[in-house]
Amino acid sequence: MICYYAFNGDADGLCALQQLRLAETQRGTLVTGVKRDITLLRRIQGQAGDAVTVLDVSLDQNREDLRRLLESGVSVRYFDHHHAGTLLRHPLLEARIDEAADVCTSILVDRHIGGRYRAWAVVAAFGDNLAEPARALALEAGLNGQATATLEKLGICLNYNAYGESIEDLHYHPAELAEMMMPFRDPASFIEQTEICSKLHAGYEEDMAKARRAASCRGHGSGIVVLPNEPWARRAIGVLINELAQNRPDSALAILSPKATGGFTVSVRVPADSAVSAAEFCRGFETGGGRKSAGGINYLPEADLDRFAARFEARWATR
Repeated sequence: MICYYAFNGDADGLCALQQLRLAETQRGTLVTGVKRDITLLRRIQGQAGDAVTVLDVSLDQNREDLRRLLESGVSVRYFDHHHAGTLLRHPLLEARIDEAADVCTSILVDRHIGGRYRAWAVVAAFGDNLAEPARALALEAGLNGQATATLEKLGICLNYNAYGESIEDLHYHPAELAEMMMPFRDPASFIEQTEICSKLHAGYEEDMAKARRAASCRGHGSGIVVLPNEPWARRAIGVLINELAQNRPDSALAILSPKATGGFTVSVRVPADSAVSAAEFCRGFETGGGRKSAGGINYLPEADLDRFAARFEARWATR
C-alpha cells in the first residue's frame, strides 16, 4: 500500500497537510506544485489498496482522474472548498467539501481533527484572505493580538511562495516546504526556529513594492490591472489581489500576469454580495475556476484579453 497526499502548494494546502500529518502521524508521497497546478490526480497512477488524500484542489478539475483511481480500487479522502460540481458517489470516496465563502480547506481539516492544531488553521485562513474567520479561530485558540499578527504574517508569506508560472519562480518548492514544516506542532516555533518566514517575508516585501507601483499605473479598465512579464509579478499576483480586495471590498478586481510562454494567468476577486460568483465568472473561460469570492484562470490567451475585459466590465463596471 502506498499513501499519497495531493495538495495545493499554497498556505491552505500546506497547513491542511500539516494538521493531518501531525494528527495521524502518517507519512506518504507528496504530490504538489505551484498554486495553479491543480490537476494533481493525473500524476498518481495508483493501484488497489493505495490511499490518496486530496487537499485544496477542485474536485471538478480532477473528476476523471478521481474516477479512474476509485475504479482501480484506490481509496480517496477529499477535503476542499472550491467548486466541485456534481459529487461522485463511490464507497471508496470520503468527500468533505464545503463551498461556503467563509471556509478554507484547513478549516475543514481543523473540524475533522477537532481543532488539535488550530494555530495552523489560523495561518491558512490568513493566507487564504479569510481574515475574519482567522481571527475568530485565533480567539478560540486563546491567541493574543501579537501572536495572531505573527501567524497572519506567516500565512501571507506561505501563500506568496506558491505563486509562479513554474517551480523555478518560487523561493521554495512546496513539497520541500512541507517537509521543513513537518516537525513543528506550533507555527510559532516554526517561525522562531527556522529562517524560512524571514526569507519569504524579505522576498515578499521586495516583490510587493514593485507590484504596488505597477498596480497604480497599469490599469487596463475598470478594476483590471495587467502586470509586466517578470518573475516578481508572477510571484506577487495572489497577495496583491488579496491586498487590493481588502482595501476595496465592494469592488470586483482582476489582475493579469503575463506568462513567459505567452498569454496570462488571471486572479479575480468579487464582492461578498455579488450575484455572480468569481468561480462562475472564471468558468466562462476554458481553464477557469475557483470559489464564491475568489477565482482564477490558469491560462488566458492574449487574443482573449479584450473579451475578458469586456465581460468583466459588463458584469461589474457599475460597482
